[in-house]
Amino acid sequence: AAPQANSAPDLVRRGFSADGPNRAWFADITYVRTHQGWPCLAVVMDIWSRKIVGWSMSARMTAELADGALRMAIVRRRPPGGCIHHSDHGSRYVSLLIGKTMREAGIGPSMGSIASPWDNAAMESLMGLVKAECVHARTFETRDQAALEIFDYIECFCNRVRTHSALGHLSPEEFEARHMEGAVKMAA
Repeated sequence: AAPQANSAPDLVRRGFSADGPNRAWFADITYVRTHQGWPCLAVVMDIWSRKIVGWSMSARMTAELADGALRMAIVRRRPPGGCIHHSDHGSRYVSLLIGKTMREAGIGPSMGSIASPWDNAAMESLMGLVKAECVHARTFETRDQAALEIFDYIECFCNRVRTHSALGHLSPEEFEARHMEGAVKMAA
C-alpha cells in the first residue's frame, strides 16, 4: 500500500527506549465499553520512563481526541525541540490538527509501517494492560464513570505504583524521581 499523503517516516524503527525524558513519545487509541456506548481513550506515553504523560477521552474517535492527549502531554512536560511523537497511520494521527500541534511544539512525527502492530509494540503492550487491569474488568455504567476510573488508574496506579521490568522494577514516577535526584547530585 502506498503511504498516505500526511504519513511520516518511522524514526523509531522498533527502538522502544530513549536516553532521557521527552525524547520519544508513543501514542495510541482504544475503545472503552460503557452502557452509554463505546467512548475512546487516547494515550501518550514517554517511552523513557513508561509514564503516561497525556490522555483524553471522547465519545468518538476523532483528530481532536488524539490532539487532546498530545496537548496534555505538551502542557505537562514542555518537551524540548526534537521530541518524537510515534503512532500508527490512523487518520487521527495524520490530521492537519495534530500536525499543527506538533509543529508548534517542535515535535517530529514518526509512524510505524502500515498494518504492522510490532512497530508500535510498546503502546500495544500498554493498551493491553489498561484493558486487562481497568477497562475489561467491568462494563462501566456511564461515560463519566469510565473517565473517573481511567483517570484513577492512569494517574494514581499506572504512573505512581505499577512497576516495569524495563525500569528496574520501579514505577514511572519513581524512575523519573531517581533520574532527577541523580541529575541534581551531578550538578552540585
